[in-house]
Amino acid sequence: MTVTFAGKRAAVSIVPKRPRRAAVPKVIAGPSRYLDDRLGAAGFAKRNLRKIFPDHWSFLLGEIALYSFVILLLTGTFLTFWFKPSMQEVTYSGPYAPLLGVEMSGAYASTMEISFEVRGGLLMRQIHHWAALLFVAGLMVHMLRVFFTGAYRKPREINWLIGITLLALSLAEGLTGYSLPDDLLSGAGLRIAQGVLLSIPLVGTFLSFFLFGGEYPGDDVITRFYALHILLIPGILLALISAHLVLMWVQKHTQMPGKGRTNMNVVGGPFLPSFMAKSGAYFLFTLAVVAGLATFAQINPVWLYGPYTPADISAGSQPDWYLGFMEGALRIMPSLELNALGFTWPLNVFIPAFIPLGIILVGLVLYPFLEQWITGDRREHHIADRPRNNPHRTSIGVAAITFYVVLLLLGANDVISANFQISLYATTWFGRVAIFVGPLIAYIVTYKICLGLQRRDAGMIGHGVETGVIKRLGHGEYIELHAPAADDIEAHVEGREAIAMLTAPEPGEEVPPVRARGPLGRLRTRMSRTYGEAMVPIEHEPHGGDGEAAPERETEPSG
Repeated sequence: MTVTFAGKRAAVSIVPKRPRRAAVPKVIAGPSRYLDDRLGAAGFAKRNLRKIFPDHWSFLLGEIALYSFVILLLTGTFLTFWFKPSMQEVTYSGPYAPLLGVEMSGAYASTMEISFEVRGGLLMRQIHHWAALLFVAGLMVHMLRVFFTGAYRKPREINWLIGITLLALSLAEGLTGYSLPDDLLSGAGLRIAQGVLLSIPLVGTFLSFFLFGGEYPGDDVITRFYALHILLIPGILLALISAHLVLMWVQKHTQMPGKGRTNMNVVGGPFLPSFMAKSGAYFLFTLAVVAGLATFAQINPVWLYGPYTPADISAGSQPDWYLGFMEGALRIMPSLELNALGFTWPLNVFIPAFIPLGIILVGLVLYPFLEQWITGDRREHHIADRPRNNPHRTSIGVAAITFYVVLLLLGANDVISANFQISLYATTWFGRVAIFVGPLIAYIVTYKICLGLQRRDAGMIGHGVETGVIKRLGHGEYIELHAPAADDIEAHVEGREAIAMLTAPEPGEEVPPVRARGPLGRLRTRMSRTYGEAMVPIEHEPHGGDGEAAPERETEPSG
C-alpha cells in the first residue's frame, strides 16, 4: 500500500491486529518464568495453577481432615522433643502436688512434664488431641459426602478405596496415640485391646505376647505404640493422602448439577488465586477453631486420672468418640462362649469387636462394585447426585449411620443411666433391640423423605414456584399464582441423571439375555429395576414469567 505525505510517497505495510490474550497474573507469570528458565516447566505450572475447582461448600469438608492432619504433624513434632516412651518406673517429683512421690511410668511422667513444666506444652497437647478428633470427624464427613453424592463411581473407585484405608488407619493412629500417656483412662483402653486380641482364635495369645512383650501389661507396648504412632502409620497416611490428592487432580473434581455443568467440563474458580485464597482462609479458620477449643475446653486431663496400674479401674470411663461404637458393641453383647476341643472362644468379645467394624468397612469397600453390578452402569460420572435423587443409596447410608450412632450411644450406657435415672439393664436391652430395629426404621423413613423431596422438585418445575399471591377467578375460586423457577434452580433440579437399570426379558422371549438367566440373573434384574425406578418423573407445564439467568462462570474443558 502506498501513502503520500506532503508530496512524498512512502510504502506502508498494514498488519491485521491479533486478538489480545488475557494477561497472566504476575503471581503466576513470575514463578512460571523462573521455573521455565531453569527446568523448562512453564507450561506445566501455568496449566496446573489455572486448574478450575468447583466452589460448592460441601467440597471443603475433606479439607477439614487435610488441615487437621497438618496441625497434627506440627504439634506432634513439638511433643516428640519431650515425650519419653518408656515404661520404666520412676518417682514423680514435679510441681503437681497430688502426685508427689507416686510411682509411675516414664511415659506418664514425661506427659506430666509437658503439661506443667514445658512452656506451651499443655496447649500443644490439647491442640494435638482436638485436631486428632477433628481429623477422624473430617474423614468421616467427607466420606459421607462422597457416598451420598455418588462421587465414588467410575473413574474414582480407586480413590474411594484409598479413602476407606485412610479411615481405618486413622482409627489405629488414634488408638496408639490415645494410649501413649499411660494414664488410668488410656490403660483401660489398652486392657480392652488386649482382650480383643485374645479373642482371636489360634493366634490371639501370640499377638498379645508380641504387642505387650510378654504377659499384660509387659514392658514394651508404649515403645511399640510410639513407633507406630509417630513413624509407620503417619508415613502411610502421608503417602495415601498424597496419592488421594494426585488422583483427584488428574481425574478432575466432581461438581453438583447446575447451569452449564456437564460431564465434559468443570465450572468454578481457578486454583490460583481463587481456590488458594479460599483454602488458605479455611486452614486459618480450622486452626483457630482447634486452638480455641484447646484453650477453653479441657480435654484428657491425665493428672486427674493418675498413672495406670492393672489393679485399678475407673467408673464412667469413655474412649474417644471414634472408638465409642466398639465400646457400645461390647456392652450390649450377651454372654456367649464356644467351648470345643479343650479351647474356649469368647464370642461375646470377638463378635462385637470385629463384626460391626467389619460390616461398615467391608460394606463401604464393596458398595461401588455392587452398585455397578446391580445397575450395569459402567459410564464415567463427573456430575454428583443430589442424595434425594437416589433414594435407596441414601437410605442405606442413613441406616448405616443409625447403626453406628446406636452403638456410640450405648458405649455410654452407664453415664446415661446415672444421669437420667434409667436402669442400666433397660438401656442395655434397648440397645440390643435398637441395633436391629433402628436401621430398618431409618431406611424406611429416609426413603419416604427422598421421594417426597423429589415430588416437591417435580412440582416446582412443573407448576412453578409459589408466589404467595392469591387470585380470585371469575367463578369465585381462589388460586395461588405460581412463577417459573429461576434458570439456575431449574438447571440444578433437572441436572439429575437417571439411575441406570437392567431391562427385564420381554414376555414370551424364548432366550433371555445372559445377565437374566438363572436365579442369580433374575435376582440381579429385579434388584436393578427396584434400584432404578425410585425416581419421580418431572413433567413441564406451560406457565408465564421468565427466570433470571445465573451469572456466567469460568469453565475448564474436559481432559
